[in-house]
Amino acid sequence: MSVPEKIEDKAQTADELAGTEAPLLEHLVELRKRLMISLGAIAGLFVACFFIADQIYILLLGPLARASGGIENVRLIYTAPQEFFFTKLSVALFAAIFLAFPIIAAQIYAFIAPGLYKKERGAFLPYLLATPVLFTIGAAVMYYGVLPLALSFFLSQEVSGAGSATIEMLPRVSEYLGLIMTLLLAFGVCFQLPVVLTLLASIDLVDVEKLKSWRKYAIVAILVVAAFLTPPDPISQLGLALPLLLLYEISILSVRLVERRRARREASEQV
Repeated sequence: MSVPEKIEDKAQTADELAGTEAPLLEHLVELRKRLMISLGAIAGLFVACFFIADQIYILLLGPLARASGGIENVRLIYTAPQEFFFTKLSVALFAAIFLAFPIIAAQIYAFIAPGLYKKERGAFLPYLLATPVLFTIGAAVMYYGVLPLALSFFLSQEVSGAGSATIEMLPRVSEYLGLIMTLLLAFGVCFQLPVVLTLLASIDLVDVEKLKSWRKYAIVAILVVAAFLTPPDPISQLGLALPLLLLYEISILSVRLVERRRARREASEQV
């Protein structure tokens, strides 16, 4: 890069940074604004979701319905008068946060974007868009694949027949909601692995060689996380562990692309 081009590049960088420095009070005011918008979106969606909480709960019963052979075969109980009411509140809040995520993500980006270079803003945006996509994929893997298989295994433990006691699985509404919410969050968050590792590679905290050398430790860590986050059955544990192992390998490929792109940029700057 010639001297005039370097001077021009520095001037452009200074222009990009102009106006991005703000007093602490302005940052706090901006943060408060973004938080109020996010909380307002959650509150509005919470009220709307509460009125359809029964339908949302029926939707969450999909894995149990598939494992039971149809929604008409699903039976749940609640053992306290107020239990199902508070369960519907939890359903409404969970649905509101889930639906409000695009708004929350947009507010996070709007808060941090003024402090980034133009190139950094362009590089950060794809990760922001990839986060809900990967979360949805992880939740779908759990909802349509792992949980129905796990529930089929649990239902197979029932005992019935002539001359024997009837032992039937009758989960409480709150317990089932806790199970599916935990698994939805666990799968959704764990599927962010490529985003996290690629972002760390973008700031030179990890590289391909490190990820390769850490592979055996990553396998152990993934198995431990899967055992901790999922019910104590091999189906759900493997259902989380195997996709995470695949995502780790995908992360290595993504980090390799980041390194190649950085190498090309550095080579062009040295010309």
